[in-house]
Amino acid sequence: MEDPRKEAAALENIQRLVAEEHQLMDQPATSAEQDQRLAEIQVQLDQCWDLLRQRRALRETGGDPAKAQLRPPDVVEKYIG
Repeated sequence: MEDPRKEAAALENIQRLVAEEHQLMDQPATSAEQDQRLAEIQVQLDQCWDLLRQRRALRETGGDPAKAQLRPPDVVEKYIG
């Protein structure tokens, strides 16, 4: 079964990305480079949250959370919710 430290590390990564996202969004004006970074962060957050949901769903249904896999951006970006 999965090491609980993996979930903690995933949550820490999400917190780091959210902090960076807020820092960029709080700026009155951003450059094209900053806008690109913001878009990258948002995709990474979608991937992280998806991976975390997969792990939790596998755990709740008796599966192995370690089998969850990071899905590509073109998959997670199509989610509505």
